[in-house]
Amino acid sequence: MPKKIEYILTALVLVSLILGSSGCFTSLPWAPSPSSPTSSPPSSPSEHTNPNWTFPSRNNQPATLLPSIADVIEQVMPSVVSVTSEMVAYDFFHQEYTRTAAGSGVIIDDEGYIVTNNHVVENAKSGSVEVKLANDKTFPATIVGTDALTDLAVLKIEATSLSCAHLGDSDLLAVGNWVVAIGNALGEGISAAEGIVSRLNVSITVQGTTLSGLIQTTAPINPGNSGGPLVNMAGEVIGITSAKMTTVGVEGMGYAISTNGTKPIIKELINKGHVDYPWLGVTTTTVTPSVAARYNLSVDRGALIIEAPNSPAVCPNSPAEAAGLREGDVIIGFNDKEIDTNIALGQAVINCNIGDEVEITFIRSKDTRTTTAVLKQSPLPWS
Repeated sequence: MPKKIEYILTALVLVSLILGSSGCFTSLPWAPSPSSPTSSPPSSPSEHTNPNWTFPSRNNQPATLLPSIADVIEQVMPSVVSVTSEMVAYDFFHQEYTRTAAGSGVIIDDEGYIVTNNHVVENAKSGSVEVKLANDKTFPATIVGTDALTDLAVLKIEATSLSCAHLGDSDLLAVGNWVVAIGNALGEGISAAEGIVSRLNVSITVQGTTLSGLIQTTAPINPGNSGGPLVNMAGEVIGITSAKMTTVGVEGMGYAISTNGTKPIIKELINKGHVDYPWLGVTTTTVTPSVAARYNLSVDRGALIIEAPNSPAVCPNSPAEAAGLREGDVIIGFNDKEIDTNIALGQAVINCNIGDEVEITFIRSKDTRTTTAVLKQSPLPWS
């Protein structure tokens, strides 16, 4: 399996290493909170999963640079779509209301598969996701699969004669290359904006979700652009735009998930409707000086194993349980890596393979101990 891709609230900000299963549901280490009961989590694999699907071939023809940005836009824009959905939200008084979310997507083959961001359709009400093509035709969309960890999702529409984009090799990018971001910026329709690649292999944390291997670009990425393509001068998609740094006074820092990082995720979502990850089975929070004082810990760093609502500290029948880990232990080492935060622990687990035997160093009371665990496949999201 290829590598796949903190301020703790005093009350408790938890990050878990388990992917939901009945009676043991919690988020992945940097994933958003579980869906509310009124949203529509997947109950079973989508009927549109296709175990035989693979990326369309370009007949081994090398990509040719197009003469101008206008030519790039003309080639790619027909494959870019607007994505809208209705989501359940809550006001200050915890009163439920419905809000509309707008984003973008890109058609990746003529069978109607569309790549977008997970947060564009996450918690969408059943049957509320719609896709508008460049020719203004609108279609209902089925969610084939989602992956909160990489903020990717695949949709499916029933349409014919679709224009589709080709996914290029993002490893060929260099800082300074021209790129174009195309998407439903501000929810006002499909538009394009140019920029350059300003940094490569970037990691950022947005609303508790850490995304790695990103392309940083000066091309403006605005609300509504999420899920749209970042395109090179050959008209190939080399990234899926995902987030924008919104710190006051900071400009020109948009981000896209590189295609070489998305390809295996997209393929798994279409093949199976989910992505398999290695699983340890603990709920953790980062140890800070305040957390250490509150729980009378002997260390001020690491990942504290602790129970959360609907999430046991150590999941039953998990690798962590078999390894003898228990609530109150502080994990400070994982194989040859020092663990300072729960995010670091999550990344260390994800970078392993299912079936790997790993060495875990932890503190119990004031004693430093070592144990081993054999990582299992993460529970399925609908189990």
